[in-house]
Amino acid sequence: MNYLLPIGAIAGLLWANLSLASYDRFADAARFLVNDVGMVFFFALAAKEVTEATVPGGALSSMRRASMPVLAACGGMLAPAAIFIAIAQAQGHPGLTRGWAIPCATDIAFSYMAAQFVLGPKHRGIPFLLLLAIADDALGLVILAVFYPAGDVRIVEFLALVGIAIGIAFVLRRRRVLNFWPYIGAAGLISWIGFWRGGIHPALALVPVIPFVPHCVRDPGLFVDAPEGEHDPLSEMEHWWKRPVQIVLFAFGLVNAGVPLGSIGIGTWTVLAAILIGKPLGIVLFTLGGRALGLRLPPNLTSRELFVVGCVAAIGFTVALFFATAAFPTGPYLAQTKMGALLSISGGVMALLAAATLKVGRFQRAQRTT
Repeated sequence: MNYLLPIGAIAGLLWANLSLASYDRFADAARFLVNDVGMVFFFALAAKEVTEATVPGGALSSMRRASMPVLAACGGMLAPAAIFIAIAQAQGHPGLTRGWAIPCATDIAFSYMAAQFVLGPKHRGIPFLLLLAIADDALGLVILAVFYPAGDVRIVEFLALVGIAIGIAFVLRRRRVLNFWPYIGAAGLISWIGFWRGGIHPALALVPVIPFVPHCVRDPGLFVDAPEGEHDPLSEMEHWWKRPVQIVLFAFGLVNAGVPLGSIGIGTWTVLAAILIGKPLGIVLFTLGGRALGLRLPPNLTSRELFVVGCVAAIGFTVALFFATAAFPTGPYLAQTKMGALLSISGGVMALLAAATLKVGRFQRAQRTT
């Protein structure tokens, strides 16, 4: 669990509310380096999880394994997006609808931590949550690339440079280069230039490169750190970048979370309503629909437990904050929706209350012992 991100977010909030002018000067100077360069490695580690989950034997390697969590992730994105757009339109804020993807996000680290606390570390709902979160991450990367370009889209330039980067990564793999640095330093750099020049958010630059980095044919577990004894390039990359990425996330929170508390407004409440209502509603409805079509839930995972999983998945935080910065320029909508992304941490409180009410997870065990 990375505690540096919330520490950075709290520091940014305090700084912005004590001295907004100095905070804005700092954030404006640092935002490109943090959001467009540093976050490349955060999304690279997310792409690493998707890659390992889809290798033969991985958690999402077959239609049978992937169908239900992917369906649940779709429900957990479509319902919040629809609620967000409906509220924005009904309140007379059509310009706010551009932020429809903000409540689609699930912060894997915070959701995982909350699920362990609410349900218990060995609960059967946690693997399903992580599968759902991986699918959510993968779909979120597509949404970010397609719907939130960083500038004027130059598709030919993008395809040419990223195609060259993929070609370099392919050649490196064919030549059995077992060091991750050439993949990042050569293919990754050209890919970043391609994303940047092509108008696609450059934070995604390593996503098309990561699948070519050699890795063991193994699936040690969802979001389980690579074992210290593993020396394949993908594991080595994870070992090397894990702590620097924590520092990047601290900087991301510091640079992006500084919002005056007085900026709470329609964007804040729209994000919160969409994510806190839409996530559990969409996940439960789409999962039950999938079961009606013959898809399988994890054994003994009840509808009540599934609802609590949906509440936990409503913690958007990091990715929701990133979507907000991609969706809006500096102004009231950006400040309001960033506050909504930060306050989505309340999904953990909602999950705790739901678990206590429905008597699942830790509360189920407590009931049995009384």
